[in-house]
Amino acid sequence: MLLGEVIRTLDDRFRLTLPADMAAGLCPDGADACMLAKERPGCVSLWPLARRQAQIDEAVALVRGKLDSGRLAGRQREVQALGRLLSTRHQTAPLAGRGRLVVPEGFREFLGVEPGGSVVVIGAAVCVEVWRPDAWAQCVGDEAPRFDAMLEDLIG
Repeated sequence: MLLGEVIRTLDDRFRLTLPADMAAGLCPDGADACMLAKERPGCVSLWPLARRQAQIDEAVALVRGKLDSGRLAGRQREVQALGRLLSTRHQTAPLAGRGRLVVPEGFREFLGVEPGGSVVVIGAAVCVEVWRPDAWAQCVGDEAPRFDAMLEDLIG
């Protein structure tokens, strides 16, 4: 599980250095890239590339099959919205030496942090999240009161 919380700074070229343990968890077996995803305004997430790409490919194949069989007739707007997100939500992101990530255009604006600004890097069990500090504070404020119930639900 990817766990932890650290404060980092984006440099002038939108580079971010991840903690070594998080970078290693994202790039198992010598991989040199991960999958970057837009989660919610002020947050992007990083996923192990092979596993996340397999999930996306499987979902696309299922939707394609339903489209081809006519089972999504009348749901064009939903399919179109899904297609938009599939086209713009995910991107492969190389991790350079020492876990350095360049936040690409499109994701920079979504994250909403300028060069030299701080971000909060969170190990979110199955992925690593990069948060704009005010968005993280809001999220933690909303989710923290439900911690005990979430934990009990998952382990109970």
